[in-house]
Amino acid sequence: MNVLEIKNLKKYYASQKAVDDISFELAEGSIFGLLGPNGAGKTTLIRMITGIFYPDEGQILFNGKKFDPLNDVGLIGYMPEERGLYKKMKIGEQAVYLAQLKGLTYSQAVAGVKEWFIKFNMESWWNKKMEDLSKGMGQKLQFVTTVLHKPKLIILDEPFSGLDPVNSNLIKDEIYNLAKGGASIIFSTHRMEQVEEICDHIVLVNKGKKILDGTVSGVKQQFKENLFSIGFESELNNLQKEASSFVKIAEEKQRLILKVNEGFKTNDVLKHFINQDAPVNQFQEILPSLNDIFIKLVHGTPVSRQFEKTNA
Repeated sequence: MNVLEIKNLKKYYASQKAVDDISFELAEGSIFGLLGPNGAGKTTLIRMITGIFYPDEGQILFNGKKFDPLNDVGLIGYMPEERGLYKKMKIGEQAVYLAQLKGLTYSQAVAGVKEWFIKFNMESWWNKKMEDLSKGMGQKLQFVTTVLHKPKLIILDEPFSGLDPVNSNLIKDEIYNLAKGGASIIFSTHRMEQVEEICDHIVLVNKGKKILDGTVSGVKQQFKENLFSIGFESELNNLQKEASSFVKIAEEKQRLILKVNEGFKTNDVLKHFINQDAPVNQFQEILPSLNDIFIKLVHGTPVSRQFEKTNA
């Protein structure tokens, strides 16, 4: 079942097309990466999904029905990139207050806050003020207030900002647990390695348009460039490093990055080196990272060219 369906959504500001005919679907229990450079239209898209903005054209379906911001907002949790909490208010009271705004009774809110504070080792924070917290501590609190009311749709914008590795893993584990429990999660970030690790599906937008939509594994297969890494036990002193079967892209002391030419197979490459008695100890395909793909689509730099720059 799809929790969210975006159909031909458009939003214009004067002559600027902030969101230009974007469509995608978000399945129940899915962790979905919403990606794009600054100014791509991600924030406008999120604001329409949360009912802050209304689209100029298109349709949003939530739980199979037309999205009703007034009634459906209680089923959504949104964690913005910037802090949105009251600086002078005690954080325990604040978390309870925000949970009540999402429909929980006072007793439900207190019980929920205590449960999450214990889980995140925040029990001693109850009477602290937001202004007394570090950025990482504030991120943990914002995450708690986002998910406390058990929303069906959770939108996380740069949720790991300011967190140390231990707390990043804590938040990451809870994201997995929430998805396993049936929540659908939209994860927006510039950190492609986090998307690659966490998300099962991604959409990439640029200049208001959707330019990529698919599973993480499927997208990586789609953009692979027949690149391979071949490693050797010793330095490459007297080897012939060029052949009709491949092009050398980059070289290190005991490793080559190769691109297999059309009409040839990986065995042809291996034969070339085996025939020279080369001490091959590693040979594997290089699939592009999401960062490679992002750069290629947004800036037009091929994956192989990125390897050349890295090894220059």
